[in-house]
Amino acid sequence: MKSISELQDEIIEEFSELTDWEERFQVLIELGEELPPYPEDKKKDEFLVPGCQSRVWIAPEIQDGKLIFYADSDTSLTKGLIAILVKVFSGHKPSDIAEASLDFLETIGLKKFLSISRRNGLHNMVQILLDYAKKVNPS
Repeated sequence: MKSISELQDEIIEEFSELTDWEERFQVLIELGEELPPYPEDKKKDEFLVPGCQSRVWIAPEIQDGKLIFYADSDTSLTKGLIAILVKVFSGHKPSDIAEASLDFLETIGLKKFLSISRRNGLHNMVQILLDYAKKVNPS
């Protein structure tokens, strides 16, 4: 399995080839479509990400000492945003997730294309993932 930084580098490379928002939006939609199916029994309020413009669910699971994230959203763009995070962080040790750099989100330029409310939602999604990692592996 690739490291978190290798996965981040792949996403940076993929987005560096995109020249405008429409291309980025299309890639986000495609990434969202690649998310594994979200367990219907986890579509509960306890897994909803607060402060998101859309409904976003993130459910963690520990498998062999690694944190697996299941995620879904009711909008294509938001589903793509959470798909990036799941792609990078799911399947790694909680300590690696908690210590990972988040600079790749700045590097791929999403912040300048997202509205303030979507940026806040992305921040909340990241925070949820980090909180799960810290709960499993308190420092």
